[in-house]
Amino acid sequence: MERTKNQCMLITYANSMGGDLKALEKILDNCFREEIRGVHILPFFPSSGDRGFAVIHYDCVDPAFGTWEDIDRLGEKYFLAADFMLNHISVRSEEFKDFLEKGRESRYWDMFIHWEEFWPEKEPTEADLKVLYSRKPGGPGRIYTLKNGEKVKLWCTFFEEQVDIDPFSKETQAYYERNLRRIAAHVPMIRFDAFAYTSKVPGTSCFFVEPKIWEVLDISMKPLRETGTDMLAEIHEEYHIQQKLANHGHYVYDFALPLLLLHAVEFGRTDRLLHWLKICPHHQVTTLDTHDGIGVVDAAGLLTEEETDDIVGVVMDRYRKAFSALPEKLKARDPFTARIISVGEKQKIYQLPGTFFSAMGEDEAGYVLARCVQLFTPGIPQIYYVGLLAGTNDFSCLERGEGGREVNRHNFTEEEIRERIRAPFLQRLYALMRFRNTCEAFNGRFTAEQGGNEHTLVLAWEKDDVRAVLRADFLTKTFTVTETRGGIRREI
Repeated sequence: MERTKNQCMLITYANSMGGDLKALEKILDNCFREEIRGVHILPFFPSSGDRGFAVIHYDCVDPAFGTWEDIDRLGEKYFLAADFMLNHISVRSEEFKDFLEKGRESRYWDMFIHWEEFWPEKEPTEADLKVLYSRKPGGPGRIYTLKNGEKVKLWCTFFEEQVDIDPFSKETQAYYERNLRRIAAHVPMIRFDAFAYTSKVPGTSCFFVEPKIWEVLDISMKPLRETGTDMLAEIHEEYHIQQKLANHGHYVYDFALPLLLLHAVEFGRTDRLLHWLKICPHHQVTTLDTHDGIGVVDAAGLLTEEETDDIVGVVMDRYRKAFSALPEKLKARDPFTARIISVGEKQKIYQLPGTFFSAMGEDEAGYVLARCVQLFTPGIPQIYYVGLLAGTNDFSCLERGEGGREVNRHNFTEEEIRERIRAPFLQRLYALMRFRNTCEAFNGRFTAEQGGNEHTLVLAWEKDDVRAVLRADFLTKTFTVTETRGGIRREI
């Protein structure tokens, strides 16, 4: 098994590049062997929904994708990451089916969070609702009917195919232990999905509540400490949370970088981006795009509200313009204009829809510049498979009756991939990725400075006698990358 490295990492669904794990391996080996050194495979287990995130069980790989042998073969060539849903389980799981079947006699009765027992007054008060962090209309409670006809209300943060579990339950902890050990036998890094929602305390946001969140982390990290497995926390929120986790020695996501880069490229100013590069954690995984969209809440405090509104407005105008060009029969379907989250009575945009390339107006020069900055930003560069191919918004998902999030989840055939990678601007990107994987300076000391005016940045890495420097002009969207080794300088 390859261990986690500070090199370029792909994130993809098991069936999004060629159709299954064997096809993914073939495409990586033949097209991206030097550009991609790690692969985060989004949930590849049997699931009842949310494209894999409603996991039924972790015992095997979904047969539609392949087998554990396919995972292990990939793991001999690429360092891998996999997901574990710390907060919830599928309603089709054996545990939940047993709960519905046997009711109070089920060994899993306490595995789930009973709404009336959670709230001191059996229901949240007005004060509770004013601070509650909610991901869907109507709040996180959902009613289920047991086999005997009894109705119970349980905590359900996300979709109807998922139900939350209590990390302090004996059965939940046994579930964590069993499944985390199984996954850790095949991959060196596990992402804790929806980690911040596990810390539920009445009268709070029920989102990353301290000190309870650290208690949950201690419980869930026990098997990973014993196996030496890296943990990556998946949390979309303002940057102080990421800094706290990084200070505890864990990998975190740089979800702030995408919006900061969009702002810098669009408006030709680097001050907000530069500030973040000077203070961001180094023990992190960087992103520009994800399977869910482009984070907005993650840049809070790094961009002002007005600056956020400015760049969100630009991206949404581009999205709506593309959507308006669709046939009338599709316009009536879910356009997924933006994802909204509720914090008490206040609503805010959580994520923007679409691909990063489309968000940039399909600007090739700006796109390669943004990716180059990502490659120079401290942390492991993780590149979403659609972003690797500079994919555009795929509204055909609406015609197939799929949800709007699928706009950014196009499944590429091998033929599509081979055709797409011929684009000159992508060849330039791939050359930069090869450099990022092989230049030892990126394991050294990082500096970030303005290059003489508000439009420019100079990012540098140095180790021993090797120095890598990016000089970028965000007004002209031009840049140079140089490597100096033993006093000899060359341009990449």
